[in-house]
Amino acid sequence: MVRAAVLPAVGAPLEITDIELPEPGPGRVRIRLAAAGVCHSDLSLTDGTMRLPVPAVLGHEGAGTVLSVGEGVTHVAPGDGVVLNWAPSCGGCHHCRLGEVWLCASALTGAGAIHARTADGTDLHPGLNVAAFAEETVVAANCVLPVPDGIPLTDAALLGCAVLTGYGAVHHSARVRAGESVVVFGVGGVGLAVLQSARIAGASTIVAVDVSPEKEELARAAGATDYLVSSATTAKDVRGLTGGQGADVAVECVGRAVTIRTAWESTRRGGRTTVVGIGGRDQQVTFNALELFHWGRTLSGCVYGNCDPVRDLPVLAEHVRTGRLDLGSLVTTRITLDGIPAAFDAMLAGRGGRALVVF
Repeated sequence: MVRAAVLPAVGAPLEITDIELPEPGPGRVRIRLAAAGVCHSDLSLTDGTMRLPVPAVLGHEGAGTVLSVGEGVTHVAPGDGVVLNWAPSCGGCHHCRLGEVWLCASALTGAGAIHARTADGTDLHPGLNVAAFAEETVVAANCVLPVPDGIPLTDAALLGCAVLTGYGAVHHSARVRAGESVVVFGVGGVGLAVLQSARIAGASTIVAVDVSPEKEELARAAGATDYLVSSATTAKDVRGLTGGQGADVAVECVGRAVTIRTAWESTRRGGRTTVVGIGGRDQQVTFNALELFHWGRTLSGCVYGNCDPVRDLPVLAEHVRTGRLDLGSLVTTRITLDGIPAAFDAMLAGRGGRALVVF
C-alpha cells in the first residue's frame, strides 16, 4: 500500500489515501517518486474540463527512481532515475508517422486502464497515464525516460510538463527568433518556463502579463523585461512597449477566451499567437472575417509544447547544466501530498508559480 491523491469523481474533493499497486507486468515499470509538480491540467481533470476516466490517481509531472521492471523492459533498470512522460507516442499512427508525436492518437489510451485499487477494492485509473501524485507508481515503459546527467531528481520532475511545454511553445510552436518581441500571458509554472525560454531564444523585449501584481518579481527573474497587470488596456499597453506595433509573438498560458483574444490583439500585423492554456468548451473566441484578412496574424494551438521528449530532454538538460535554464526558480512552494488541495486553491486564485510535491 502506498499513499496517493485520488480524485473519486469529477467535482469531488481530492482524497489522500492508501492505494494498492500491482507489481509491474510485461512492459511496465515501478517507480518511487522523488517529486511531482502540481499543474493546471490536474485541476482541469477535477472540474471536468479534461474528460478522462475516474476515479483516478492524479499527477502527471514527476520524476523518481526505478524500483523494478517487468519482462521486456531494457532501457531502464532498478536504481535508475527517470522522468515521467505523460503523453507517450505510439510511433505508428498518422501523426507519429508525420513526426508530430505530440499529437499521437494513442497518447492517452493508458488513462483508461486499471492502475490500482483502494483499500475497499475500488478500481482506480491513472489520471494522465502516470499517476504521479503517489509515493510510488507503475507505468508503461514508454512513459519513462532516463534523467539526463547532472539534473537532480526533484528538479527533473519539472521537465515532464511545465518546462517541455514552455520551451516547446517558444522554440517549436511560435519559433521565436533572436531580436523578436514576446508577450506572455499567465505567470504560473508554464508561463515562467516560457519567459525563460524566450530569453534563451534571444528575444529583445519580453512582456509578462498576469492578474496578480505580486508576480512581477518572479516574472522579471525569469527574463521579463516588462510587467503588466492585466486590464482592459493590455493590448494597447503591449503596443506601447513594442514601438507602437505590437509584439511579434504572444504566448497564452491561461486558457480563457478573453485572454486568447487579448493575446491575439497584442501582436503586430503578421504576428503569431500560440495558445498553451487549456480552456473549457464554454470559452468561445470570436473574430470577424475582415480583421482576419487585415491583420494577417497567425493563431495556433500548442499541445505539450509540440515537443518530442526523447529529442528535447537532452537539449533542455544542456540549458540547465550551462545555467541558461533555472528549474528551481519555477518552484514557489514545496509541499507534501496533503498540500495538493491547497495548491489547487492557490492556482485558482492566481497565486505563485509551480507547487512541487516532494516525497
